[in-house]
Amino acid sequence: MDLIGIRLFKRNVSILTTLNRCRIFNSVVRWRDQRKLYSYKTLSDSAPTDLTRTHFSLSARGSLFPKSLSQTSRSRRLGICLTEFKSPIQAVPVIIQPTREFHTSGRLKALPAPVIWLVLKPIQKLVAIILGRSIRKWWLALPPNKQQLFREWTWRRRWHLAGAGAGFMFFISLFFLTHLDESPVTGRTRLLVFSRENFLELAQFTSDGYMEEFKESLLPASDPRHQVVEKVVQHIAQRNQDIAEISSVSWTVHVVDGPTVNAFVLPNGEVFIFTAMLEAVADVHQLTFILGHEMAHALIGHAAEQASLSHVVELLSLILLTAIWAICPRDSLAVLGQWIQSKLVQFLFDRPFSRKLEAEADQVGLQLAAKACADVRAGPVFWQQMEISEQLRGEPTIPEWLSTHPSHQNRVRQLDRLVPEALELRGRCDCPALPAADPRVIFSKSVRLILENAKKQEVMEKEENNEKGRAGVMLPLPQTPPVPAQGAPLGGLLASSALPQNSA
Repeated sequence: MDLIGIRLFKRNVSILTTLNRCRIFNSVVRWRDQRKLYSYKTLSDSAPTDLTRTHFSLSARGSLFPKSLSQTSRSRRLGICLTEFKSPIQAVPVIIQPTREFHTSGRLKALPAPVIWLVLKPIQKLVAIILGRSIRKWWLALPPNKQQLFREWTWRRRWHLAGAGAGFMFFISLFFLTHLDESPVTGRTRLLVFSRENFLELAQFTSDGYMEEFKESLLPASDPRHQVVEKVVQHIAQRNQDIAEISSVSWTVHVVDGPTVNAFVLPNGEVFIFTAMLEAVADVHQLTFILGHEMAHALIGHAAEQASLSHVVELLSLILLTAIWAICPRDSLAVLGQWIQSKLVQFLFDRPFSRKLEAEADQVGLQLAAKACADVRAGPVFWQQMEISEQLRGEPTIPEWLSTHPSHQNRVRQLDRLVPEALELRGRCDCPALPAADPRVIFSKSVRLILENAKKQEVMEKEENNEKGRAGVMLPLPQTPPVPAQGAPLGGLLASSALPQNSA
């Protein structure tokens, strides 16, 4: 190649290099303009100037490196995603977009697991009934020889069937072991199929339903009764901040104007109490105990525990229900067997377990009231008052084994056993000293005095009735007054009619 050709080649190479550098510079300018445009959209007036102060140097290889990275953290705080610079040789476009420009739709909320179980519960029963009835119809439709063959086939494979049953029991046991949990405060081991988080979601649905039901009878926040309940609930929560299940919940009070002597607390901290309950308590100490009892249900998670046991018992009873409809020769007998099964489950599992949870809530509620500096001796007095009130209203006494709650007498005895321990706990919480007079003793004396006065009044009424009876025997029988003769004086007539008449 001659000298002129070599010079022309070098000149072309120089021109190409210059063009490449211009392309790179133009890309940088376009990137800077784009970045400045987005910064004007998302930042303040001074922000674009700050973001465009970064200086860049172009190396001989054509790669671009930032000299200052001090703006990176600032831009991240403002919500802008920066893409790291790469060499233009890789031909990777740089796209800068602010995160504030993205809008996503709200996440769909699934129904809580307890709600799904409540919906599927009747469907499961229906499936079990249909399955058992189909098995019975299939068996009755078989001829006797095939029934005998099926019995022989079952006997030959008895060990396989026994192994399948053992495997089923193993998986049930494994399910129980993997769903054991420790109860707060008491430390009792329990079975939890539904978590507390599931019931917090369910509690929101339940709370909305109650608010809609009681919207016409809710007392305003300015009502003195609402203010008293609000102060007691917040005082209990403040004095028990060491319990995570209490400190992590926002407690809200709703006072319902109604004749029902009831109060309940949802797992999400929604407190509902009726005005009839406020009239039933004698003082603020009894009110503190009642609210502590209801708050104990919520913090321990009794709703989730009771639903978990009911769910497991229901699933196991489906096997028995299928067997009942398969074995009973007629549908009427199957319906009777199903009713007997439901009553046995109710009286052997559901109600005893409910009474156990109520007793535990009494124990924990007494501790919450003790830490709130209430007079815990007023707890047994409340249930004694409730027993007398029911007797005066003439309400029938239900045996304890038929009820979901312990009897008033058993509650009084249990609380009397727990009061000394609660008093010790109260003494360790820097509470003021209690009066020497025990409310239980005062209540017993008052009841005794009322009963004695009632007996005296009854005796006096009987004596008065007896005296009236004896006086009625001595009085003359009513007679027709004589017709006065003409000219007879009126005074003599009245005097003669008042005297007893002699028989002829």
